[in-house]
Amino acid sequence: MSIARSEAWKKLAAHARVMRKRHLRDLLPDAARARAMCAEHDGVFLDYSRQLATPETLRLLVALARSARLAEKIEGMYAGECINATEDRPVLHHALRAAEDEVIEVDGADVVRQVYGVQHAVHRFVERVRDGEFLGATGRRLTNVVAIGIGGSYLGPEFVAESLATDPECRAAAAGRTLRFLANVDPIDTARALAGLMPERTLAVIVSKTFTTAETMLNARAVRAWLQRSLGQQATARHMVAVSTNAAAVAQFGLDPDNMFGFWDWVGGRYSVCSAVGLVPLALHYGFAPLARFLAGARSMDRHFFSAGYARNLPMLLALFGVWNSSFLGFPARALLPYCQALHRFAAHVQQVDMESNGKGVALDGKRLPFAAGEIDFGEPGTNGQHSFYQLLHQGRTVPADFIGFRRSQQPLEVESHPVSNHDELMANFFAQPDALACGRTAEECAAAGIPARLIPHKVFPGNRPSNVLLLPVLDPYTTGQLLALYEHRTAVQGFIWDVNSFDQMGVELGKTLALRVREQIARSRSDPDARIKGFNPATSALLKRYLS
Repeated sequence: MSIARSEAWKKLAAHARVMRKRHLRDLLPDAARARAMCAEHDGVFLDYSRQLATPETLRLLVALARSARLAEKIEGMYAGECINATEDRPVLHHALRAAEDEVIEVDGADVVRQVYGVQHAVHRFVERVRDGEFLGATGRRLTNVVAIGIGGSYLGPEFVAESLATDPECRAAAAGRTLRFLANVDPIDTARALAGLMPERTLAVIVSKTFTTAETMLNARAVRAWLQRSLGQQATARHMVAVSTNAAAVAQFGLDPDNMFGFWDWVGGRYSVCSAVGLVPLALHYGFAPLARFLAGARSMDRHFFSAGYARNLPMLLALFGVWNSSFLGFPARALLPYCQALHRFAAHVQQVDMESNGKGVALDGKRLPFAAGEIDFGEPGTNGQHSFYQLLHQGRTVPADFIGFRRSQQPLEVESHPVSNHDELMANFFAQPDALACGRTAEECAAAGIPARLIPHKVFPGNRPSNVLLLPVLDPYTTGQLLALYEHRTAVQGFIWDVNSFDQMGVELGKTLALRVREQIARSRSDPDARIKGFNPATSALLKRYLS
């Protein structure tokens, strides 16, 4: 039975009709409500009092979660059950950061032992490269890393790399080193990734589970050719390593299978940053110690998620109010607003984690959903976003938002004669924006402020825009891991409630299949300009003719 037919769903729908008549400017002054609508774990503080909700809303959302058998599904996930039903796989990205003495078995094998086997291999290889024991073909140290992957093999590692780039300890550890990412098959991305690098100092990390991903392998061949032009055929094995499970294809490409680092089919690409997918390029750049702290932060959030009750479980709370906003209040989008420039790739990563996971139209049983699942995610760091799309947030459409801020900056800065530090200036905006969205400004308040009558309609802010506020101590490897796991689990919980499979991504397949036909046509036409364009609709045929002319 669809969750939308449950009594819990119907009660929430009725409650939503009542709450739509309420306004946050009337709810926020309630001190008892404010105290009730917050939760904290290991330094991560969540204030959800600016949701268009009351404690009764949370009670009804918890009832919905119980109706969806949420606790049972989470337990199945932790235990390694095949909850990815369409691909008959378990979902165990939490095992990637489990403690070494934990035991999680799948088909009689302890996957935590496997995880640590790969981690130790990565650690040994990284130390050999960084210590100068593993050298390039000309005997020079390898200080430039180009990570070649796409989707989950790129977005997560890049988000983490950027988060750590200005952390003082990580910055010192990366001194004299360069880390670039090559994802897009557009040759412009290749040019940018390789610009200014010396081949004899460059190590490429090819990330592809099957070693067949079209974009990744074409980019890998381009980088191999770039290396070989300067260093000869021997460059491949000394300047390229792989994160893959296909040893035969890795060897056929010319790489040393001993320098291949594996992962498992129970790790989805967008959930794989804690595997060798992220650890190899990130540890080559920053060393392994910061990555160990990153994994510890994710582990802390994992343990909280798997043990805390509904009312104080941070990922569950974020997920439940995401369901409330999208499925009951009718707000399809969500803004991710980190007030920290180091998180400028955070929204792009969460976009993939969330939209590729829950952008589904059918339930696990294959029946069409009677509601729209998934959210449209976008975002930009504050205060840049304020001068970009906040106009729409304040006076246009209602878009629930997550504000993420830190008590301390990675890079403190004070300018003489300014009354507060740069970070305090940033955080002044961080605290003001959620209240502005929630409370707005009335026509009466505009008039009292002396605004001319003709401008008052333009100066009114409707308010009643919901948001969450997350406050953490400082962005460092540990809190980066916490944020990663927090949003991974938020996505899983929403999928469990909507009863969709958050762990496959079959919606990406059709475009790739059609692209094969287009590629074949382009190849024919390039070799024979008189070859007829066939097999496409008239619009596509006309576009191809124009492109090929």
